[in-house]
Amino acid sequence: MNQIINLLSSSQSQYINFLRIAIFVVMAWIGGLKAFQYEADGIVPFVINSPFMSFFYQNTGNTAINDKGETVAEYTLHKNPEGKMVQKNIEWHQSNGTYLFSYGLGTVIVIIGILVLLGIWMPKVGLIGGLLTFGMSIVTLSFLITTPEVYVPNLGGDMPTPQYGFPYLSGAGRLVLKDIIMMAAGLVIASDAASRIKL
Repeated sequence: MNQIINLLSSSQSQYINFLRIAIFVVMAWIGGLKAFQYEADGIVPFVINSPFMSFFYQNTGNTAINDKGETVAEYTLHKNPEGKMVQKNIEWHQSNGTYLFSYGLGTVIVIIGILVLLGIWMPKVGLIGGLLTFGMSIVTLSFLITTPEVYVPNLGGDMPTPQYGFPYLSGAGRLVLKDIIMMAAGLVIASDAASRIKL
């Protein structure tokens, strides 16, 4: 047991570098996927409902009538399930600026990941990467407040839906909540970089 404790305590710097590599992998992979249609479509509910980001889209605030005669947010009628291509929905997303925004966002995310990775060798760059990771996580976590899709909806069925709304996270909500780990990781790598910078 003492050997394990000594190994863990003496290897902290390597584990922090592993944390940097892990953040880079997540950022590069997720950011890279923003270049693809299904991922760009998938982030629309988050972006269009966000007070920090909705201005990037052309159709923010638009409403439409659904097949039940209800007035709903227009974007809800143009969701493409992952792996499905629906031409009229793709055309709506093109006019919305969905894909152009996604390309830009993906580029920013990949750049942040690279800055984090470079922190292994360049602490000043790593400090910036860690702080940007922290800041990006704040924006992502704000989706828990602004995005209706992060909570289980009451869709009914053969019997009443027993768990819906807050605090019952949907798949999207569970994905967003994990960013609290990324937020903490950003602070850890930023503080480590700061300690390595010679003043």
